[in-house]
Amino acid sequence: MRAIQHWVIWRILPTLVAITGVSLYLSVTGNNRLLRPTNVYHELKWALYHILQHYDLPVDAGLLEKGLVDAYIKRQTPIAQDGILANIGPNGSKCGGAKSGTVIASPSTHDPDYLYTWTRDAALVVKLLVDQYTRNQDVSLKRIINEYVAAQAALQNVRTPSGGMLTGGLGEPKYNIDHTAFTEPWGRPQHDGPALRATTLLTYAKALLKQSDRESVQQSLWPVLEKDLDYVVKYWNRTGFDLWEEVSSSSFFTTAVQHRALREGAALARNLNKTELAQIYSAQADNTLCFLQSYWNSDIYHVVSNTGGGRSGKDANSILASIHTFDPTAGCDATTFQPCSDKALATLYACVDAFRGLYRINKGTAYSDAVAVGRYPEDVYMGGHPWYLTTAAVAEQLYDSLYVWESQGYVEITRISLSFFRMVSPRIRPGTYTSARLEYHELLSEVKKFADGFIAVNAKYTPWDGSLAEQYHRDNGQPLSARDLTWSYAASITAFNARAGALIPGGWGAKGLVVPSVCKPNPPPLISVTFSVHAETQPGEAIFVTGSSEALSHWSTDNAIKLSAQGYPIWSGSLDVPAESALEYKYIRKADNGGVSWEQGSNRFLETTTKSTKVSDEWR
Repeated sequence: MRAIQHWVIWRILPTLVAITGVSLYLSVTGNNRLLRPTNVYHELKWALYHILQHYDLPVDAGLLEKGLVDAYIKRQTPIAQDGILANIGPNGSKCGGAKSGTVIASPSTHDPDYLYTWTRDAALVVKLLVDQYTRNQDVSLKRIINEYVAAQAALQNVRTPSGGMLTGGLGEPKYNIDHTAFTEPWGRPQHDGPALRATTLLTYAKALLKQSDRESVQQSLWPVLEKDLDYVVKYWNRTGFDLWEEVSSSSFFTTAVQHRALREGAALARNLNKTELAQIYSAQADNTLCFLQSYWNSDIYHVVSNTGGGRSGKDANSILASIHTFDPTAGCDATTFQPCSDKALATLYACVDAFRGLYRINKGTAYSDAVAVGRYPEDVYMGGHPWYLTTAAVAEQLYDSLYVWESQGYVEITRISLSFFRMVSPRIRPGTYTSARLEYHELLSEVKKFADGFIAVNAKYTPWDGSLAEQYHRDNGQPLSARDLTWSYAASITAFNARAGALIPGGWGAKGLVVPSVCKPNPPPLISVTFSVHAETQPGEAIFVTGSSEALSHWSTDNAIKLSAQGYPIWSGSLDVPAESALEYKYIRKADNGGVSWEQGSNRFLETTTKSTKVSDEWR
């Protein structure tokens, strides 16, 4: 009888019900795009899968190979793309009130309220749009990207609880969608945002330079980039909240994306003939790379994602770091934790395995099966559930790995990565497997099937309309938390692209890097000093300050810091200088015709403490 029921389910009922269901859906929605002959098969397959899930009917183990993932991707990609654009102001259909170029996290206004713009989320989302634009997938995206650049330039100047533009304000994690400061208590500062924004703009800058549009790079992008890169230089090893906004400590994701931003920023600075800045960025990139190694724990064979918080350290933080610092030219380099490196794969194994028995929806899965993945196993936020974006990230890391293995023609298994490979091939041993060996092809096939499994898990818990919330329930898979999460949509598309080998990123400088033999300490802490001087001037004159430190341009008259005349005859301006240090300075008067006059007397002297300060002087 059971055999007859199984035959009926798989041979008769699915076909009839699927065709009926799709027909009804199309008639109700009027979605003519789905009526195209090339899409009918995928729609029927997707409808069948949802019907079986809805009625809790058995799903044939071979369904995955019969096209479920293909059907899901074909259907979900345009939905996810529309979901992103709907959440970008001013014309997005779900972000009313958002200023031009502003990417909202979600339209949800309660339980939870996500109607804000996060620097991190916005940068990751627009990075996808930049990649789509630069690879000629959609040239119309250039307007949105330019509006994003203008929006970020404005937000950099907003004074927030984290500070002003030169006093730590760029570490503010989120803003109101009208570009005013969010002033309520929050996990601040967060140091990954400026680095991620820099990476997005650096990618865009490369595209513009290829189009010979150097002017836009210098006038529109570089002013924003320089502020972000300078922030990373100052704060790369300062304590801040992690990307989940819960733990204040050093964070693997933050350090990894900071390293990429500095490395790539140095290359652009050299291209723009900003040699001194390039040297500064390169030096701190080396220091950051050195610090990045400290997250690896050789005793437990995985990255410990946060230095604080008292957790196991198994965290999707590390998987997201790997995919967002992917450099295909670097191969399986473990120094930068490339996706196919033994350390990154061992960390992925530890993270995925931590969720296998944690959620009810994962119960009963085999050791080699994909599972729903959350942020970290100790998570309690809104009940601690799996997330669409973290589950997609696992698939993306595996697809990135497959791309490199196929490109280089071999897979290397070490004692560090053995646990991962045993998950997909139980009897595999350490060694190098070239494309001439059968094991190589079997391994790639099994890893591909494993990666597809994570897409299938997300597909299983994606509503029929394709909308993606932040999370889905650990017991029943129902979507929950913020609806239409922009990052969920972007993470889905980047995983789909990685599977297809589309939009593979160019190199950013990860290839061939050598960790310094000695890790230098992080830069000294900085404090804000406001220079104020009473000086009467003639039309065409302005007052500047210069001095003995790098912040004061090393006595340069050409690069002296111009003070504001807003409170004339008081000229004032603030800048960051090293805390607990001594410096000398003087004011100069510069005329429009190029004339420079120094004030009289000996150099002024300032000894800083650990607190911001203000000096009030009279021109002499």
